[in-house]
Amino acid sequence: MKGNDQQAYDRGTSLFSPDGRIYQVEYAREAVSRGAPSVGVRTADGVVLAAQARASSTLMESESIEKLHKLDDHVGTASAGHVADARQLIDYARRMAQGNRLRYGESVGVETLTKHVTDHIQENTQRGGTRPYGAALLVGGVENGRARLFGADPSGTPHEWKATAIGGSRSEIQEVLEEGWTDQLSLDGGIDLALRALLTADDELEAGDLSIATITAADGYRALSTDDIEDLVGGIDVESADDEEE
Repeated sequence: MKGNDQQAYDRGTSLFSPDGRIYQVEYAREAVSRGAPSVGVRTADGVVLAAQARASSTLMESESIEKLHKLDDHVGTASAGHVADARQLIDYARRMAQGNRLRYGESVGVETLTKHVTDHIQENTQRGGTRPYGAALLVGGVENGRARLFGADPSGTPHEWKATAIGGSRSEIQEVLEEGWTDQLSLDGGIDLALRALLTADDELEAGDLSIATITAADGYRALSTDDIEDLVGGIDVESADDEEE
């Protein structure tokens, strides 16, 4: 009987287990942790978003793997987890951003947009007939000249971060971010830190396996080309960085 009771709590998104857990939300978090990692870094000049975008086959067009997305001129997002779920959330965020421009004649705030998305995510954790989104997002941008970075997980909880990672190898990546982040970090320094964190988790990554975008007050959302990323990767010595940490 005990096993059958456990299965009942396991199947429902709208049922708490006796110890206060919602298993489907926890399973959705597990789906995110199995995805390729994405990193966000807030700097004094703007926000850096970086992600692993490695093709699963040599026959796959690498351009079709999208991990970084422009939501508006001043805000972008990085995803991890189920791609289709993330795509739905990204489309929803874009509709919210454009709706704000049409309704109020101004760009939406980064925090406001994040909370719109997380409210939408949270609805799927308590409504019957649905399942939680198996994806997490990093939402970064510039608001009133200030860089801001938020994370949204499958529970619908928004947290503001200085630097963070979502997806696989999060603990290793987060350790590099915690050791390397400072208040005075420049945009170039943020790019270097994000790349170093991803390469620490997987030193076999090449420029074609990575996506990087920056969001600044001056230039808005800007995606770096593969050639630019290749130059940046070539200047990073992960092994020597590891030696310094030891």
